[in-house]
Amino acid sequence: MVPRYVGLLRGVNVGGRNKVAMSELRSLFDSLGHTSVSTFIQSGNILFTSAGPVTSQSLETAIADHLGLNVSVVLRTPQQLAKAIEANPFAHLDPPMLHVGFMAQKPTAAAVARLDAGTFQPEEFAVRGSELYLYLPNGMGRSKLPAYLDRHLRVPTTIRTWNTVRKLLDLAGD
Repeated sequence: MVPRYVGLLRGVNVGGRNKVAMSELRSLFDSLGHTSVSTFIQSGNILFTSAGPVTSQSLETAIADHLGLNVSVVLRTPQQLAKAIEANPFAHLDPPMLHVGFMAQKPTAAAVARLDAGTFQPEEFAVRGSELYLYLPNGMGRSKLPAYLDRHLRVPTTIRTWNTVRKLLDLAGD
């Protein structure tokens, strides 16, 4: 069976920066030899299968070379998305206020230990492996928590709404 991946591009089509048409992104992935390529919404979510090895670095290089964008790409398999959904520590809270940050790697235990959870209340966060869970009751646009976490964890992270994560898993076909 050919492995399926979900590529999550960081900072694409946000605030007028790093603009890319999803049709261009699909064409690029097709040209790289990936199959069953599709995108979901305009924020850089790409699903594909690949018979050969795939790395975030190789995709970042291809995107920079062909589309002129220097963006981080975080890869997950459908199984990893399913585990991220199952591990949600905020499952009891309002789903439209939940977000998942997909990190390029697991942050150091020391970096996580230094985080100050109380500063941003009523917002909450939890780090579980290489996923960052956010409860943002006032919305993402007003929150200073994601920028704080990005500065302190020092791991490339791309954030998706809870509904987007669930839809990506559905589309990936776990």
